[in-house]
Amino acid sequence: MRSQRRIRVLLAKPGIDGHDVGIKVVASALRDAGMEVIYLGLRRTPEQVVSAALEEDCDVIGLNFHSFGHRTLVPEVVRLLREKGMEDVLLLAGGSILDKDAQELRAWGVSEVFGVGSRVDEIVRYIQENAR
Repeated sequence: MRSQRRIRVLLAKPGIDGHDVGIKVVASALRDAGMEVIYLGLRRTPEQVVSAALEEDCDVIGLNFHSFGHRTLVPEVVRLLREKGMEDVLLLAGGSILDKDAQELRAWGVSEVFGVGSRVDEIVRYIQENAR
């Protein structure tokens, strides 16, 4: 049985992309659903993301992309999570990600990919059902 601790979700936009409207909408929905959300903001490195997730004892990391940086940044996040022994952290990706890239991200270790047009209630439900 899960403890009564709120689900802790870290959201970030790695890479050079500056479009953050979608991730802010998701952050608001997650907070409304009772989750604790830490939003790192724009232009974060994989090292910053994983370090913050470790420090904040996060259950979930959500990465958002609109500039195709996911192909180089996600493998680095996965590598760092493994290096830090954080394989139990639920890793999600979202944004402008092609279907063929989504399959590759899942193969690398991303639990789920939420593309443009995904419903926030689907994201909330997925996290509630799959977070450690």
